[in-house]
Amino acid sequence: MSLVSVSSNLLYIAFILYLVGTFFFGGAIRDKKHAGKISRWAQLGIVTTIIGFIAQLGYFITRWIASGHAPVSNLFEFTTFFGMMLVGAFIIIYFIYRISMVGLFVLPIALLIIAYASMFPREVSPLIPALKSYWLYIHVTTAAAGEAILAISFASGLIYLLKVIDQSKKGKQTFWMEVVLYSLISTIGFILITSIFNGIGYKTEFNWVDKTGKAAQAVYHLPAVVGPHSGELVTKGHFEPFFYLPAVINASKLNTFLWSLVIGALLYLLLRLILRKRIGKALQPLVKNAKLDLIDEVSYRSVAIGFPVFTLGALIFAMIWAQEAWTRYWSWDPKEVWALITWLFYAAFLHLRLSKGWHGRKSAWLAVVGFAIIMFNLVAVNLVIAGLHSYA
Repeated sequence: MSLVSVSSNLLYIAFILYLVGTFFFGGAIRDKKHAGKISRWAQLGIVTTIIGFIAQLGYFITRWIASGHAPVSNLFEFTTFFGMMLVGAFIIIYFIYRISMVGLFVLPIALLIIAYASMFPREVSPLIPALKSYWLYIHVTTAAAGEAILAISFASGLIYLLKVIDQSKKGKQTFWMEVVLYSLISTIGFILITSIFNGIGYKTEFNWVDKTGKAAQAVYHLPAVVGPHSGELVTKGHFEPFFYLPAVINASKLNTFLWSLVIGALLYLLLRLILRKRIGKALQPLVKNAKLDLIDEVSYRSVAIGFPVFTLGALIFAMIWAQEAWTRYWSWDPKEVWALITWLFYAAFLHLRLSKGWHGRKSAWLAVVGFAIIMFNLVAVNLVIAGLHSYA
């Protein structure tokens, strides 16, 4: 068996163990006999999660050996590493605060992230010249670790809001909570629609003109809703796009993004029909025993730790590498701009928290919005906008 196969198997094992760990943590919050104590369910949950993390770390190491470089060079590798760092951050947080409820929310988010990553090409390939630098390891891994720690604040903020928002009546907060949950469901939509069309081997090809004016070929793995710049459908008998996009936008990936939103909306409506209530209200029983002050503390501490790590990885190390690679520290590339927006947002988070006293509900909403910015950078900016960082 090759190292690549071993690596893939270890990632599958980690995924299954995280799923099992989620069920154990679910049992821990329902265990009334051990309320306020570390139950057997919680012990099983954290042990299973640690074993899963070790398995995923084994995936990372074996893939590194197989490829000859740190496996963070494309969307599959970076996103799986992000998921691993999220689980690692949770394990540390768990041993500090011993809150099983955080695991019940963090592990499903990690599962979604890893499943999302698996929809992208997984082949081991040599590094392109632009990435042949030791700064790849330093910049990308540190940035991902910072984002993962910040993501813990999102899970904590979500728990806080599910607990305090009055789901018995409609309002702005119930609406935006449903928007957040719909966004998570859209990730499932992406996984579902991509798996179905990959399974049937769907492929549509277009000739188009890129932003440098050169002729190129685009391959779609979903029916084309939007087409590439000056596109010409090559595959006969396939779906003709409704309209064509400018060259600065990656049309095939935007097409996938739009399909994800549509399927996500259908899944959301189906869940609403089955549950006969808002999804936030259906999740509320899971957080009825949440200690709000402690959850708020976890959310804040995650930002306080994650922010400087993100600053190092996504800004300082990134600018040093940019100077070496492109002879300038800053180029207003879309990825750079959104990294700056993320940094400014979390700087404002800490300022409002420490100087203006934004605790509790306000702080929780900020944590949720911050994670939305991180995911927009990971999903929309990577998939849709062509730039210097479009290596995936």
